[in-house]
Amino acid sequence: AAPHSGPLPPQSLYTGCPLCPEHRSLRMAGCHDRAVLLYEYVGKRIVDLQHTEVPDAYRGRGIAKHLAKAALDFVVEEDLKAHLTCWYIQKYVKENPLPQYLERLQP
Repeated sequence: AAPHSGPLPPQSLYTGCPLCPEHRSLRMAGCHDRAVLLYEYVGKRIVDLQHTEVPDAYRGRGIAKHLAKAALDFVVEEDLKAHLTCWYIQKYVKENPLPQYLERLQP
């Protein structure tokens, strides 16, 4: 079972396309572009957060931050451990060193 992206604010962002949580990505409703978080379960309770990808047209608007937060919140909610291969999620944790995130990180 793969993580969902968790609840996001129902605001309309990014050229009028509301963000819609999906199985592995955030899709801008009505748009064809997708912001994606790639991940893989590498153990029974360990998920490797590998890569965020945001379409060029939507970069710099905080979408990767939503992906990072949603992924880390899922790790916390499901009491998983996370390995952070993704440099952006590593940066997000450094900028948001919440104890509930830090205690679930795997080297």
